[in-house]
Amino acid sequence: MIDIKSLEKTEAGANGKTYAQEYRECLVHRGQDPSTVDRLLEINKERKALITHAEQARAEQNRVSQEIAKLKRNKEDATQLLEQMQGLSSQIKKMAEDADKKELELNEVLSRLPNKCHASVPVGKSEEDNVEVRRVGTPAKLPFAAKDHIALGEALGIIDFERAGKVTGARFTFLRGAASALERALIQFMMDCHTQEHGYEEMIPPFAVNSKSLFGTGQFPKFREDVFNLAGTDYFMVPTAEVPVTNYFAGEILAEEELPVKFAAYTPCFRSEAGNYGKDTKGLIRQHQFNKVELMVFAHPDQSYEIHEQLTGHAETILKKLELPYRVMALCTKDIGFGAAKCYDIEVWLPGQQSYREISSCSNFEDFQARRADIRFRPAGPKAKPQYVHTLNGSGLAVGRTLIAIIENYQNQDGSITVPAALQPYLHGRKRIEARKV
Repeated sequence: MIDIKSLEKTEAGANGKTYAQEYRECLVHRGQDPSTVDRLLEINKERKALITHAEQARAEQNRVSQEIAKLKRNKEDATQLLEQMQGLSSQIKKMAEDADKKELELNEVLSRLPNKCHASVPVGKSEEDNVEVRRVGTPAKLPFAAKDHIALGEALGIIDFERAGKVTGARFTFLRGAASALERALIQFMMDCHTQEHGYEEMIPPFAVNSKSLFGTGQFPKFREDVFNLAGTDYFMVPTAEVPVTNYFAGEILAEEELPVKFAAYTPCFRSEAGNYGKDTKGLIRQHQFNKVELMVFAHPDQSYEIHEQLTGHAETILKKLELPYRVMALCTKDIGFGAAKCYDIEVWLPGQQSYREISSCSNFEDFQARRADIRFRPAGPKAKPQYVHTLNGSGLAVGRTLIAIIENYQNQDGSITVPAALQPYLHGRKRIEARKV
C-alpha cells in the first residue's frame, strides 16, 4: 500500500522531486494512469475537510450545550438552542458518514495501486527491456538433438499428463516412480540447504488462507481471479507460501532486535492461471498445482536491499549445487510485479526449449505489504514509535521447474537421465533414471 502521507509531502528529495512526482513517473513507466495520484490527493483533501468541519461543528455543539445548561439552571427558555443542537447533531452525523465514505473510496483506490519502483529498477516497455545482471554456467553442447521434458518424461513412463487430464483436467500432472522421488528429493534438498546453510527457520504453513491475508500481500483485490476459492467459504488455496508466511506477523509489532526474521517454507501452490490461457499449455512449466520452496524475510528498512542481494544469492545456490546454467535478470518497470519495489528473476537454461526460463523471482517489497498487513517493529529507545518492516521473498526454488531443468540438462542420448551428484544422497545413491518397468 502506498503511503498517502508521503504523496502529500511538498518538500523535494535529493533528486529535486517530491514523492508524488516520483510516483507519477513510476506509474507512467508501469503503464498506468498518473492522474490517479491527483485523484487520490483530491479525495483525501475532501475527507480531511469533512473531518475538520465535523470537528468545528462538535465544538459549536459543545458551546451550545453549555449555553443550554446555563439557561436551564436559570430556568430560562432554551427551545431555540435545543433546535440548533438538533441541527448540529444531524450535520455532524452526515459529515462523519461522508468522511467514512471518502475514506473507503480512498482505500479502494490505494489498494489497486502498485508499489513505487526503486530508483535502480531499469526503465522499460516490456520484458525485452529486462537487464541481465550475471550469467552463471555454460549450457552444455549435447552431441544429439535435445528433447524437452515432455518427450523424455513420457518415454520414461514417469510423467503422465493424459491420465491427469482424465482425473482432474488440463494443467495437472501425475508424477510416477523416479519423477515423484526426484520431486520429493528436491524439496528436502532445498529445505536442508536454506535451513542448514543460509539460516532460515523451517516452516510448513496452512495451504489455505482467508481474503484478508491475500489483501495483505497484494493479491487482493487486483488478482482475485488468479486464485482458487473453496466454495461457500472465505478460504482460498495458497498461490504461493508468500501469502501465509507474510501474514504470520499480521497486526503485530516486532522488537527491533528480532530483525531480520527468516523463514523457508514449503507448500504446494494453486493458481488458476487466468489470463495465461494459450501460454505454456503443455508440460510442467505452467500448472494449476505445483510445489515450491519459498524464502521469506522480515527486515529492518536500513538492511532490506543488502538482504535482497543475499536472498537472491541463496536461491542461486540451489542451481549452483545442481550444476544448472542460469542467468539473473533485473526486471524493468513494465515487467516488475505489482507489489515489488525491485525484483530479480533467476532464469534456468532449458535445452529442450533452447532458452532460459524463470525459476525464481526475488523481490523487495519495502513496506508495501507491511502497510497492508500492518506489520511493524519497535526501534530501541523509550520514545521510539513503531515503524513498518520491509518484507522480501523469493522462490528457493520452484520445484517443478527445477525438475524440468534436471530432466532436460541431464538427459542422455539413450533417453535416460543422470541424477545430479547433489541429489544422489536423497535418492539412496541412485545415479541414473531409466525407463520405468511396466
